[in-house]
Amino acid sequence: MAGKSGAPWWAHVMLYAGGVTMVIAGGAAAVTQIGVSTANNALENEDILGDAQADMDVENISGPLNILVLGVDKQGGSTRSDTMIMVHVNEDLTDVSMVSLPRDLYVEIPDCGPDWGNDTCMQKLNHAASISDDWETTRANVVDTIYNLTGVEFHMGATVDFNGFMDLVDLVDEIELCPWEDITSIHGEKRFFPEGCNYYNKEESLDLIRQRYGWTDWENGLGGDYGRQAMQQQAIKALIKELKADGYHKDVGKLTDLFEGLDGKLTLDLPDGLTAVDLAMNLRDLNPEDITSIRVPATSLKTEVGDSEVIAEGEQQIAADALWSALQDDTMDQWIAQYPEWVKQTGNAATETAAEPAGETATTD
Repeated sequence: MAGKSGAPWWAHVMLYAGGVTMVIAGGAAAVTQIGVSTANNALENEDILGDAQADMDVENISGPLNILVLGVDKQGGSTRSDTMIMVHVNEDLTDVSMVSLPRDLYVEIPDCGPDWGNDTCMQKLNHAASISDDWETTRANVVDTIYNLTGVEFHMGATVDFNGFMDLVDLVDEIELCPWEDITSIHGEKRFFPEGCNYYNKEESLDLIRQRYGWTDWENGLGGDYGRQAMQQQAIKALIKELKADGYHKDVGKLTDLFEGLDGKLTLDLPDGLTAVDLAMNLRDLNPEDITSIRVPATSLKTEVGDSEVIAEGEQQIAADALWSALQDDTMDQWIAQYPEWVKQTGNAATETAAEPAGETATTD
């Protein structure tokens, strides 16, 4: 499964319909020089949403837009997903909200696989993507599960292969990550990551953002898998920052390298008539530092399928129902003001008072 292999956290990159959007949007002139067809053909098209795709005006692009992002793990001939993110762009295309659905969220799944007679059951969300080695089957099951839970209609979809995408770190050599507490890796080399900001290469970055059990700051909503999500969000922002600093949005040769680096790692499901470049140009004013990350209102509880994240009856259920409505109705600003306790820290604030960055890489013990 993805958790053991370091599979995808990073579908966050698709908050702009693919991490490529920030780069394209910053360098329209460079895109023109390369050729629009080259840019558009660099990314694979995939039917992700099926008949459930919402209508949109592709001639006059405006919000609100809802994008479903599925992080995928490709192993042994099968494709699985345990990262599911709902990205919302407001009507003016100026604000982005990102809701990460917990992999252990206790939900009703329409098809629980052969062991359940392919019937409906209550299970953890990531079970929806484990019923078959056939990605066509599991992908549709995941989409149906999320729609049944939220009622949100998606205009676009995307899948991203995390391990492959991390190869892009090689383009910038290192990215800066800022863990808010000391972390000792549970993986092979047992690297030690000190609290505070340091620069890490691809292998070190991948190791750090895979950590799930070392995060202990439950008081600030940064414990366990929530800490992993926060670290992952840091990583994608740091990567985009370094790519822009190195001029990938202005240099034709570098931009070509970036497109080629995304080949096979990112697929898009766009409405007929809409291209990746068209979308990128319309989202050019979005800033990765201004993303609002949302936690699904839920509590960690034991269920008949083990430790789960449960949307409890009462206040949490009311807040969750209001969240789904806000995504659909483009009232996220009002929801955020009403439910600030579910606005998720990404870990950056926790490092602002940390010691000055030492600029060191991770060590092994």
